[in-house]
Formats: sequence, structure tokens, C-alpha cells
Amino acid sequence: MGRIIGAASEFYRLRLTRYDATDEPDFQWRDDILYRSPPSERLEEREEWAVEAVTLDERETVCELARFADPDEAREFLDAAEEDLLDLTKSGFEERYLSGS
Repeated sequence: MGRIIGAASEFYRLRLTRYDATDEPDFQWRDDILYRSPPSERLEEREEWAVEAVTLDERETVCELARFADPDEAREFLDAAEEDLLDLTKSGFEERYLSGS
């Protein structure tokens, strides 16, 4: 496959995703019914934040760039990566962020 040249922003979008990193079951059992508790705004146990790059081609591949325990650190990383997305070429962005994937 040939090397594609162009701005990284023409090929990728970035997003911040919150993950529940607990080992607790999502469902609570009762003898008469099975129900799911309503989701809370803030997780009680542990949560993780992932910065992901999504390709804009027909496959919409998702590549995780980094994972953080602190949402503020994740947002800082996302802001820096979005600046790079606007400044770098596709190959430069892939070399900096996706070479370890």
C-alpha cells in the first residue's frame, strides 16, 4: 500500500471515552426479577478515561492513544493531541501517536 500524504485532520478525529474499570457486576440479582441499576453521574468505584483516534474512512477504526485515571489529565492530553492533529501530516501524527499500536 502506498504512503498517503495529507493533513492528519482529514483522516482522524479524537474523542474522550469514560470506562468503568470496576470488577463489580453491572446487574443486581433479585429472586423475582433481574434489573439494572440506573447509571450514576460519577462512578463510585473506579473509572478510566481513554483518548481515542477514530479514522474517517469507511471502516471507522478506533485506536486508543492513551488511558488515564484522572479526567483532567485526559483532557490535557486530548487538547495537546488535537493541536497536533491540526498541525501534523497524517504520517507525522501516526508516527507520534500510533506507532505503539
